Amino acid sequence: EIYFATFHLGVDGGIEVTASHNPMDYNGMKLVREGARPISGDTGLRDVQRLVEAGDFPPVNEAARGSYRQISLRDAYIGHLLGYISVNNLTPLKLVFNAGNGAAGPVIDAIEARLKALGAPVEFIKIHNTPDGTFPNGIPNPLLPECRDDTRKAVIEHGADMGIAFDGDFDRCFLFDEKGQFIEGYYIVGLLAEAFLEKHPGAKIIHDPRLTWNTEAVVTAAGGTPVMSKTGHAFIKERMRT
Repeated sequence: EIYFATFHLGVDGGIEVTASHNPMDYNGMKLVREGARPISGDTGLRDVQRLVEAGDFPPVNEAARGSYRQISLRDAYIGHLLGYISVNNLTPLKLVFNAGNGAAGPVIDAIEARLKALGAPVEFIKIHNTPDGTFPNGIPNPLLPECRDDTRKAVIEHGADMGIAFDGDFDRCFLFDEKGQFIEGYYIVGLLAEAFLEKHPGAKIIHDPRLTWNTEAVVTAAGGTPVMSKTGHAFIKERMRT
């Protein structure tokens, strides 16, 4: 949501307080600049470090102080997400969502409500949906095999078509098939590439060095051009803009 809000509002930057799937006593800051560009070690964070260490700050112009207001972009954000699909073409689906007691729960609720209002034939099975910083059901990091059982069991118990589990700050999701089996990201990249190339024939698909052989083969076979990038979402997003 921080990326969407920064871009949607046309502001100079954004900050999200997060520590993702780290223990509950951790805090961190996710920083983005104008245009929702991530700020990482190689894209501005070290510049901030040098300024802080040098104490080289310009004088504060009291007359140019900004303002504070609290707003919600949830409805606009949900509309943006659903803009990637054709809701009218959805076939009946039963989906398991595991928010891991993290930040994804309220967004999952909002998507469910919007799809219901639109008459979409999608049933939501929600587990660990209420945000709780004590993480009573374990650290929300489905990348770890020991954190996958609840989603797997829910898919099997409810006969769902698919399971989706999120990490704490819901900037990552992990997918399970109709048998509750975890689908490695290696294959998700290929499936997503095929889907995007159907809509955008001949497009370039950027990937990192850890996902090479299958990605390059699938993208090439689908008529796209695979482009390798340095590992890390900030680097990939910057490469997409060049």
